[in-house]
Amino acid sequence: MSDDVYLRFENVAKHYGDVRAVDDVSIDVGREEFLTLLGASGSGKTTLLMTVAGFTVPDRGRIILDGEDITWLPPSLRNIGVVFQSYALFPHMTVSENVAYPLRVRKVPRRESEERTERALELVQLGGFGERMPSQLSGGQQQRVALARAVVFEPRLLLMDEPLGALDKKLREYMQLEIKQLQRQLRITVIYVTHDQSEALTMSDRIAIMNDGRFEQVGSPDSLYRTPANRFVADFIGETCFFRAVVEGTEGGLTAARAGGGTIRYPTDEPAETGREVELMVRPEAVRIAGPETSADNRLDGVVTEAIYLGELTRCHVRLGDGQRLVMKQQNMDGVPQIRPGDRVTVSWSVRDTRLVR
Repeated sequence: MSDDVYLRFENVAKHYGDVRAVDDVSIDVGREEFLTLLGASGSGKTTLLMTVAGFTVPDRGRIILDGEDITWLPPSLRNIGVVFQSYALFPHMTVSENVAYPLRVRKVPRRESEERTERALELVQLGGFGERMPSQLSGGQQQRVALARAVVFEPRLLLMDEPLGALDKKLREYMQLEIKQLQRQLRITVIYVTHDQSEALTMSDRIAIMNDGRFEQVGSPDSLYRTPANRFVADFIGETCFFRAVVEGTEGGLTAARAGGGTIRYPTDEPAETGREVELMVRPEAVRIAGPETSADNRLDGVVTEAIYLGELTRCHVRLGDGQRLVMKQQNMDGVPQIRPGDRVTVSWSVRDTRLVR
C-alpha cells in the first residue's frame, strides 16, 4: 500500500444466509482521514465496521491496517478504539476507573495510567470529574467518558458506531464539532457510522453511502451533495426536488425539457434524444421567487399549497402547472414578503443548479 493509504478493505463480504450484509466492498482510507459510513438501517454499515473491530469475521476478503493484515487477528490484538451509542460504561466504576480500564487490561503502570487518564479526561473537557459515578453525569458527559476511554490507550484507529444517537438535537450538534476537533487534535483515523445525513455532512472528510451491502457513492460531502451519482444518492443526501420531464432538444451544452408546465434547461455533456423521458433534480435552497427575468434562470408558475414557518426560513410546497410538486426554502428576512398557501408564484433557479438524474 502507498503511504497515503492507512486502512484498506479488499473485496470484503459478509453474508447471513441469503442476506448480503456486506457485498464485495473495497475502499482505501487515508491516514488521519475521517470517513463516515452513511446508510439506512440494514444497509451494512455497522457490519462493515465490526469487521474492522474484529467482532465480525468476513466470509471473504482482506482488511489491511497500516500495512498489517488484520482480517483474522483477535480484537484484543488490534489496538483499535471503539465507541458505541450505548456508551457501555461500567456503572459500578468511577469515571476515572472507566477511562483507565483499557490501561489496566494492558498492565500499564499505575502512575502512568493515572497521568494518561487525567490527560484523556482533560482532552474531552471533563477534568475534575474523575471521582464521579456514571449515574451522576448527563448523557453528553457519559458520551465524553466513553470517548476518553476509547482514546486513552492511544489506538491506531478509532471506530464510532452511532455514538450520538441517544442525545438531543442541540447537544448532538455540539458534540459533532467536539468529536471532529478531537480527531484533528489527536491526528487519528476515524471510521464513523451514522444514518444521519446532516451529521455525515458536518463531520466527514469523505462519506461512503451504503445500500444493500454496497457503496452507492464515495466522495467528499460537497461532491456527494452537488453531483450525486444516481437517484438513490440524490434522494438520501439532503432534500431534493425531482421532475419528470420530456426532452425537447439540445443546444450550446444545454438540454431543454418539458416539465412543470414549462421548460427546464440543464447542462449536458452530450445531445439528448428528443422525446426521451428523463428525470431532473434541483435542491430546495436553490429555488427562489422569480425576480427580474434573465436568460440564465429556469422559471415555472405554480400555486403554494403549504408554507411551513421554521424560524430562520419558510419551507414552501408549490404545485406546478402539470401537477408536479416542488419545495423551496425562503429565508425569513426583513423586507421579504411572507408566502402563504393559495398564493400564485413564479419560482426560478439557475440552470447550473439543475441536474439530470441517472
